[in-house]
Amino acid sequence: MSFGSSKRPAFKPTPYGHTRQRRGIPRWLVLLISGIVLGAGGVVFLQRSYGPPRLTAEQSEQLRMDLNSANIEKQQLQTQAKQLRTEVEQARQALAEQTRTLDQLREDHTAMQSGVAELIAAIPPDPRGTSPGIRAADMIVRDNLLAYSALLIQDLPEGATEVPAFDGEVKLVAAGQYRSGQTVYVDIATLPLHMMRYTQVKGETELPKGFRARQVTIQITAAGADKIVSTRTIRVVAGK
Repeated sequence: MSFGSSKRPAFKPTPYGHTRQRRGIPRWLVLLISGIVLGAGGVVFLQRSYGPPRLTAEQSEQLRMDLNSANIEKQQLQTQAKQLRTEVEQARQALAEQTRTLDQLREDHTAMQSGVAELIAAIPPDPRGTSPGIRAADMIVRDNLLAYSALLIQDLPEGATEVPAFDGEVKLVAAGQYRSGQTVYVDIATLPLHMMRYTQVKGETELPKGFRARQVTIQITAAGADKIVSTRTIRVVAGK
């Protein structure tokens, strides 16, 4: 009796079966990790090679202190700037006030000049008709001192509003007597003169001891000339 073959049929998986196989790390994960590692290494390399050096603890502390000092200095500068702005504003206000005052003074000066012009026009002219003219004068003796005062005015040229400056000198010559009764003339004062439209010459001078002045002659001469330009004789009065 013969039996069939003793070989077992080979096993073939069916579509419904499965087998277990060991799987490796996916390629894409390997590439991702490699890229991360290379990128981090590149960053470290660039920082060490080309980036700014890292500060030590002491350097960091010094930097912090410098920053605090800079902040304090900035605050001080801001305070100073605010103070300067305040001072500038105060100066601007003061300047504006001074400008207003100056404008008022100019207006007052113009009004005063107008009033002076009217007053000059009302003063009687020098009897001799000279210019500068000696329009008015007083000679007063008190305790052997002669107090003198004279108003000198230049005439305006026809059609003019101003006169040229006049330079020269004023000389006072007193006529009187000593106790002996002799009449003499005594030069008692010589004064420099610089005037425009008008000026007042005034002061005091001591008379010679024992001399009694009766009258004083005012003489005006121009600078560099000996010729008398104007003269007028005023009687001396005794003061109280």
